[in-house]
Amino acid sequence: MAITLTPAAFARVQRFTTRQPGVLGLRFGVARTGCSGWGYVTDLASERRKGDHVFEQDGVRIFVDADSLPMVDGTEIDFRKQGLSEVFTFANPNATAECGCGESFTTQKDAA
Repeated sequence: MAITLTPAAFARVQRFTTRQPGVLGLRFGVARTGCSGWGYVTDLASERRKGDHVFEQDGVRIFVDADSLPMVDGTEIDFRKQGLSEVFTFANPNATAECGCGESFTTQKDAA
């Protein structure tokens, strides 16, 4: 099991976590949304919650709740600048389909 950050995503997360007191790392998971079912959720983690799985990459911690983990395990998180926008992108090996706008995804489990 692993969640990894590309160098660009690592630098972005590290910048935010070191500048804000009390921040433990990045919280990463999913929530029901969009036309395909699941959307990615990222936030700063200020606490470790019951059931969290914690991944660490060169001192940066990524907190994933137990319900989200099966859907995001193996995901590589990247950070990209697209024109005036800056966004995290996700290479998720568990996603079997994505909606046209890229806001949500489906897993094999959802298709069953």
